[in-house]
Amino acid sequence: MKGPDGMSYDDPQYRPATRLVHGGVNRSQHGETAEALYLTSGYVYDNAEQAEATFAGTVDHYQYSRFANPTISMLEERLCQIESAEACRTTATGMAAVNAALLAPLKTGDRVVASRALFGSCHWIVSTLLPKFGIRSEFVDGSNLDQWRAALATPANVVLLETPSNPMLEIVDLRAVSELAHAAGAIVVVDNVFATPLLQQPLQMGADVVVYSCTKHIDGQGRVLGGAVLAGKKWINDTLQPFIRNTGPSLSPFNAWLLLKGMETLALRVGAGCAAAAAIADFLATQSGVTRVWYPTRDDHPQRALAMRQMTAGGTVVTFEVAGGKDGAFSVMNGFRLIAVSNNLGDSKSLATHPATTTHMRIGAEERGKLGITDGVIRVSIGLEDPEDLKEDLAQALATLTREQAAD
Repeated sequence: MKGPDGMSYDDPQYRPATRLVHGGVNRSQHGETAEALYLTSGYVYDNAEQAEATFAGTVDHYQYSRFANPTISMLEERLCQIESAEACRTTATGMAAVNAALLAPLKTGDRVVASRALFGSCHWIVSTLLPKFGIRSEFVDGSNLDQWRAALATPANVVLLETPSNPMLEIVDLRAVSELAHAAGAIVVVDNVFATPLLQQPLQMGADVVVYSCTKHIDGQGRVLGGAVLAGKKWINDTLQPFIRNTGPSLSPFNAWLLLKGMETLALRVGAGCAAAAAIADFLATQSGVTRVWYPTRDDHPQRALAMRQMTAGGTVVTFEVAGGKDGAFSVMNGFRLIAVSNNLGDSKSLATHPATTTHMRIGAEERGKLGITDGVIRVSIGLEDPEDLKEDLAQALATLTREQAAD
């Protein structure tokens, strides 16, 4: 797409915020300002010969919206530009993206090494689903390079990790783990949803594949589901595309259109959310009843130095622990007046969840214990409200806990 000065919006001299607004736009003959929404399942050919050539791959023409769609193509191109990736394929959900990124390259007899600190559904795929297909899996503590070295001393095919992790905000050394993985023959798949492409770009630090739940910050307003897989063009075309084409986890054009609209404000929302989250993390650390706070750029985060090397800001999620275990956590959450109880994140509204009974319930108490997810842990996704209002809401909810403890 050309701007008024004749320069392409795809040119590298345009900064991320500009690309988030203009990247990938492909206007029709009508010259619409907003990206066009192509709600169509199929496409018409000029003749039978063109249809044959399209299926043979010798001409460039849309075939079927399960394979590709003009609105979806604009989203994929914009994601590529902001991630600095060669190619992208979108999916119906973030979990569909993770599943495709893992199952597409794997086969019976292969081996996966994963960070233990994964979202509950990702943990289930590695621990339960992959072994059903004869794929071996091994978990390591993501922050422990010695465990990575030991696990990757044996040949592997895929390494899966998320950094920062959900919900304890553990940081994995992307460069070091990628080097170890490649020496073991594995590709590195990174779930980058907490950092977003604005705060961290794993492909630039040695990773091979990046996955997103576009449901989170990319939409940012709690409207639609979506996922994305980004990697080199050859891997996308030769490995991922056949899997997606034939199994059908396709994104709807309408959801793609809303995600394009969400990307236009991504830099503003993430920037505001990061600033507010850092301030709220510091505030929580001073509050009675709070036993610990986790936020990547705080001085007391055990991997702060690594987070500062890999990320440009700490993200929009704050995790904290309160006294009193589950009862204490529930008391605080039930006391919120402004912050909503919801297991989503990356929304314009601040949301809180209790990981032990929601997102990480099914991994079991033993595994939660290894991850440090106690019954008193609360994860808060910071939205776009005034930070002072959020502080006041947290303070009054924590005061409820303090009163209950005093009564006991």
